[in-house]
Amino acid sequence: MRKQLLIPAARHQKVSRRAATWLLTAFLLVSAGTFAFAQGRGRYVEDFPNAEYDGRYVFARISYSEPMNFSFRRGGGAPWSHDYPRAERNFLKLLSELSSINVRSDASTIISLDNPELFRFPVIYMAEPGFWAPSPEEVDRLREYLLKGGFMIFDDFAGRDWFNFEGQLQKVLPGAIPIRLDVDHPIFDSFYRIAKLDQVHPLQQIPAEYYGVFEDNDPTKRMLMIVNYNNDIAEWWEFSDEGFFPIELSNEAYKIGINYIIYALSR
Repeated sequence: MRKQLLIPAARHQKVSRRAATWLLTAFLLVSAGTFAFAQGRGRYVEDFPNAEYDGRYVFARISYSEPMNFSFRRGGGAPWSHDYPRAERNFLKLLSELSSINVRSDASTIISLDNPELFRFPVIYMAEPGFWAPSPEEVDRLREYLLKGGFMIFDDFAGRDWFNFEGQLQKVLPGAIPIRLDVDHPIFDSFYRIAKLDQVHPLQQIPAEYYGVFEDNDPTKRMLMIVNYNNDIAEWWEFSDEGFFPIELSNEAYKIGINYIIYALSR
């Protein structure tokens, strides 16, 4: 019998979607300016604490070594760290407020794929998979993690980055075919009912696409991965309290992210 991950139970919060949407908008309005930014350095003054597993849901971000010396983001941070830690902070605040999931909202985790503690986190997140080049040990560990019940979110990549992502995916799950999703898939109705998938990349303004990777390439079976292509939902989270983006667009990014977590933890 295949072993399953031990994951915290997820139950929908008993709150109307209209009320939840109001609370989401209110949070974005009142939280503006609450996080300090180190001007000129492009780095945030205080990183989020790294949380150890304690039974609560923890946002787990995957770190990886780039195949080249590449200075990516403001101040030269690694691609995997894009939008950290503000995206996690803002997102976890809302996930805690709007759902009954037992959330660790004061910290997150940065973890590599070859870390044996990976199996303690039922949902993992990776930014910029266009720069991802896993070692053989990481490939094997991720395959084991996914087949034992783990769920992975890929985010923040576009254009030609797809080719590297797809190449690495074939190492992890040979023969896997990412299947494009439409709004009728249950992941878009697991808490919020997403009416249409007309989002665009927050910076490049190209139409976002959503793909699922399923057991045996069968959409009726368990989803192993959700892929946000030509998109960057964490960018919306990161700057939702800064006034850079319209509130209604940030709201949609939060709704999608919350749906992902509830979908993954309830199946």
